Amino acid sequence: MKETWQIPGYLESLDNVLHIDGVSAKTLAEEFGTPLFVFSGPRIRHNIERLRRAQERIDCDLKICYAAKANSNSAILGVVKDADCDLEVNSGGELWKALRAGFKGEQIIFNGNSKEIWEIEGAIENEIFAIQVDSLFELDLIVETARRMGCTANVSLRMVPEIESKTHSGLQTAMLTSKFGMMPYEAVAAFEKFKDEKNLRLRGIHLHIGSQNSESEPYTLALDALFETLIEIYEKTGIKPDHLNLGGGFPVNYLRDESHAEDFPAKQRKMFEAGYEPADVIERAWNAIKARAEQSNCLHLLDGLTLLLEPGRSVIADTGVCLTTVRNVKSRPLEPKTSTGVTSDEWLLTDAGFNVLLSMETYKWYYHAISAERCTSPHETLYKVAGPLCDGGDVYFDIEGEGRLPERRKLPKDVEPGEVLALLNCGAYSIAQMFPYNGRFLPAVILTEGNGDYRLVRKRDTFEDLLLNESP
Repeated sequence: MKETWQIPGYLESLDNVLHIDGVSAKTLAEEFGTPLFVFSGPRIRHNIERLRRAQERIDCDLKICYAAKANSNSAILGVVKDADCDLEVNSGGELWKALRAGFKGEQIIFNGNSKEIWEIEGAIENEIFAIQVDSLFELDLIVETARRMGCTANVSLRMVPEIESKTHSGLQTAMLTSKFGMMPYEAVAAFEKFKDEKNLRLRGIHLHIGSQNSESEPYTLALDALFETLIEIYEKTGIKPDHLNLGGGFPVNYLRDESHAEDFPAKQRKMFEAGYEPADVIERAWNAIKARAEQSNCLHLLDGLTLLLEPGRSVIADTGVCLTTVRNVKSRPLEPKTSTGVTSDEWLLTDAGFNVLLSMETYKWYYHAISAERCTSPHETLYKVAGPLCDGGDVYFDIEGEGRLPERRKLPKDVEPGEVLALLNCGAYSIAQMFPYNGRFLPAVILTEGNGDYRLVRKRDTFEDLLLNESP
């Protein structure tokens, strides 16, 4: 088995113990208890810089807006801000957290398909860069609100141009089956209708093809669709939008080794192991529309244009590790034998279930598991692994038997209660979605600073937290 989970300077083995930015995972588990999330500040900055390399490949301005929905912990937002990255929010609550973290209005874009009036008011009042308009109804609502406030609303219209990407069906966001966005012809009509509206600034157009896209070609199709709409808007209204928003969705390689590669159907495996350089993809897409602009004699439409990206997963996913302790073990006979000759199932019951890793249940998402205490020992013994919840679906495999996850995980021999395991690539959509099911305490969160330094950025819940906002 080839292990490729180690990342020099970030995830490493020292004396067979997992270290995160030089900090012992075992020591952290002992100090703060488990489950425990550990995030790497240096890795977040590395990932943002990786995306920023696209600026060197294109001859227009690039604005990167981290998607706060992936992880909006205040300390994480602080790291993103200090890395000179802007922000995409998806609610009034995320907008409030962004402003509290020190982001200025011009650094923020606001997505969402069901905005309330108070959220629109907050976006207008704080003069954010753009409200991403999801429908013609919502645009009318924004205009009405801006007129009442006597302000100007900055907007970008979100389109759904029927572009398919090879990802999970629930992560497809540019198809007609998606709940997001408006048709391109509706966007053009909106520019025509409101071109002289003094309380509205029509700034750009936007689309998002989905998350964890295993192929890069859809980005070229997406940017071409945006440019085609831009041309039509200009021809019919004389307005030249100042930005195109290509969204995010750049993939993260969740299959960090070859031990389970054969356990996935081809499509699922392709999605989980996807990996390519965002800068390469953006360069190809930009060159394609530039060539089209030259052929159409409309290069002037690219002058002064800004390209927006709103990455979430590709910034935060591989920066997070979830530490969990094995709390119980059991063995059950297995009939018939598996193809591997296994005659019984050895079960490991951990303290981390879908209450802290919801995507394991909703999307059957794969998080690679290793022993944090024996991380370079041979991981060749098969185990059934499950969480602590009083729910039969709280398992680390696809209980429906549809083959979307490995039936068993490979870990060192003789795992016993008390051993700490590490689930990798847990940074995206984990602490943002966790909930106290079964009255279980939400875990503490640690942020490493590099050079062995770390700090607590979310305390572990107490009994009193279980009663928060409740009345007897």
